[in-house]
Amino acid sequence: MPEPQQLLYGVAPGLRFAVLFDGRGGCRELDWDGVRDWRPEQGILWIHLERDSREAQAWLIENSGLDRDTVRALLAEESRPRVECSEDSLLVFLRGVNRNAADDPVDLVPIHLWASPGRVISLRDRDHYLLALRDIRQALEAGRGPRSVGELLVRIAEKVMKYVEPIVEELDEECDRLDHQSHADMSRDWRSALGDLRRNAIGLRRYLAPQREALYRLQVEEVVWLSRGDRVGLREITDRTVRFVESLDVIRDRATLLHEDLTAQISERISQTSNRLTALAAVLLPPSLVAGLFGMNVDSVPGGGHMHGFWIISALLVLLMVAEVWLLRRLKWI
Repeated sequence: MPEPQQLLYGVAPGLRFAVLFDGRGGCRELDWDGVRDWRPEQGILWIHLERDSREAQAWLIENSGLDRDTVRALLAEESRPRVECSEDSLLVFLRGVNRNAADDPVDLVPIHLWASPGRVISLRDRDHYLLALRDIRQALEAGRGPRSVGELLVRIAEKVMKYVEPIVEELDEECDRLDHQSHADMSRDWRSALGDLRRNAIGLRRYLAPQREALYRLQVEEVVWLSRGDRVGLREITDRTVRFVESLDVIRDRATLLHEDLTAQISERISQTSNRLTALAAVLLPPSLVAGLFGMNVDSVPGGGHMHGFWIISALLVLLMVAEVWLLRRLKWI
């Protein structure tokens, strides 16, 4: 086994690291000059670049040997997970967890990859920190890294999904907690927390669903340097991604049902309160009517001097009440 070594990281502008595989799980580090002087017969080269760096962009355009469309795709600002095949090379776009985004636990950032039989180029933004690539780099330092291009792609896909799994589990636990607390404490409005949970699940699924399709496409692409073992590994990662997507669907549906249930409970409480107020008003209405009727100054009403003025006004009030009932029934309000 190769002796463990400490790889330099991010020393050269635009170049996070560049390593030359030794075929035994270890590697040899290269700088920009070593990258420019590399020849296929020297071994497999993995170059990891900063997508938003001028130096990295200049190297891709001028010295990488890639065609213009491939370079444009690798440097694209926004990308969804997908896989494209061109002869014996693959263009792969995945999404990984950005551990620099502490305020957004479901922030999935792009990893752009171009892979051929003897060379792999990967890119990510300068302010993104991907634990998946860090783990592979550390494995190479310890002499336990990938030994082929296909194994490297499998490792990257595996590590990417490894760090997605805790996020899905956290969302599932959060859904269980809100389900329990919303039934235990109905005095609090939990709809805002449920809305955040549903948005997080939808946001994560937005990228995991196409990533599932990209991984499936990757395992069936007819490139000779993907071995049977590599395809089996990709199949397992695809199955795990399918389970994550299904779990996110369940979390989203549960959050929606809980939100609707809480809305119905709040509406029912409002209805009960309205019924109590209506009952109270019904109780107080007869005394108010009697007090208003007998407290009325009949003498100030036209014709109030008549000896039957009080009874005439009372009869008019009764007729007015009957007319109101008829009108409300006509309008189908009662």
